[in-house]
Amino acid sequence: MKPEQLYGVIAEFGTADALLAAVHHARAAGYERLEAYSPLHVEGLADALGLARSRVPLFTLLGGLAGGVGAYFLQWYSAVIDYPLNIGGRPLHSWPMFVPTTFEVAVLGAALAAFVAVLVGGGLPRLHHPVFAVPDFQLAMRDRFFLCVRGEQPGFDPAAAARVLRELDPIACHEVHS
Repeated sequence: MKPEQLYGVIAEFGTADALLAAVHHARAAGYERLEAYSPLHVEGLADALGLARSRVPLFTLLGGLAGGVGAYFLQWYSAVIDYPLNIGGRPLHSWPMFVPTTFEVAVLGAALAAFVAVLVGGGLPRLHHPVFAVPDFQLAMRDRFFLCVRGEQPGFDPAAAARVLRELDPIACHEVHS
């Protein structure tokens, strides 16, 4: 059995404002690797944590373009190259009849690409996370806010991190082991 490693130090707060203040305080103390858990959107939290802009919109656009171009090409190839039928003197490449299918497959491609990008970007599916063992962590889905200072930072001292978090008077402060 491998020895438990320290994942970080986590503090529990009662309000979103307290969480945001804790993030700013931890950043000012020099901690860069922070994770916040909240039951609702907290305005300015992503900027305070220094999170990078999401790439999901880019992958959604690329998935939509690939789906649309692929559907159009498939219809064009089958109507013009593979099995051309001259019906009523209409042109073989009649693009208006390709539009509905092209649009639907583009939407499908965008939705599938967004779904996969969210799963991969979020590291899902993840059935276990070290913070799940923290007492009262299930309240992060209802009415509590948590800030975790990750232990993988250079020169990390759990006692110093706990002291920095306790300066903001959290409800509780715990060490998290992986």
